Amino acid sequence: MNHNLISLGILIIFLGIIIVFLGSFLGSEKSNTKVAVGGFWGFIPFGFANDKNMLKIVMALSGLIFLVYITLKLTQ
Repeated sequence: MNHNLISLGILIIFLGIIIVFLGSFLGSEKSNTKVAVGGFWGFIPFGFANDKNMLKIVMALSGLIFLVYITLKLTQ
């Protein structure tokens, strides 16, 4: 397994955690928050959101990630 990819993944996770903490401390007074979550159950993409546009974006990103995954698996 490529150790550079593992290191990059861990770095991205830590950067995400830092951004969340900074956002919570430096947050604005605006209370209109939109949330969306997406993922896969087997090969089926799914998503949950409290806004229709956010759900469309999450589903499109999930589909794109799935296509990239399939492309990478077929080229190995």
